[in-house]
Amino acid sequence: MLGTNTHTSESATSADGESRAPGCKNAAAAKLQALEDMDYDGLRNEWRRLYRVHPPKRVSRDLLMLGVAWKIQEKAYGGLSVATKRRLVELAKTMERDGDVTHNRVAHLKPGAKFIRAWRGETHRVVVLEDGFEWQGTRWRSLSAIAREITGVHWSGPRFFGLNGKADTGAAIREAANG
Repeated sequence: MLGTNTHTSESATSADGESRAPGCKNAAAAKLQALEDMDYDGLRNEWRRLYRVHPPKRVSRDLLMLGVAWKIQEKAYGGLSVATKRRLVELAKTMERDGDVTHNRVAHLKPGAKFIRAWRGETHRVVVLEDGFEWQGTRWRSLSAIAREITGVHWSGPRFFGLNGKADTGAAIREAANG
């Protein structure tokens, strides 16, 4: 039964009282299997129990089942990290505001931060702006466009400037505080 917790007192529990013991994964599998036979009202009740809110009105049985299954698995295996949840919220806000999340992929950089990159004996300085970057006195929309201009080939800008730790090992890369 979905609401029954059959684990011993030796198992760890989450903040909501659900067990996370190794046997919990077997219980989760059984709960997921039971969802197949559950009717619409039963799924709505499980949603209320797991999410502690009423499910959306006029939602299909399949969607209810997916939402309940997600929560069961989240309790058994762990959910999204705080950083991932925060990033999803940021992406949702960007999508609402701009309708496009492709320009929000770079980590949040404070305006005024500087990147210094040596490339083929020449030092390149990039300054982070509110809405882009400045390099050689010109405003650029993306680090990748700057990296392409510097190298003559396509580069991931964040990678070229060392923001994800995968830049060329011989490069002198650093982010300096504004000041």
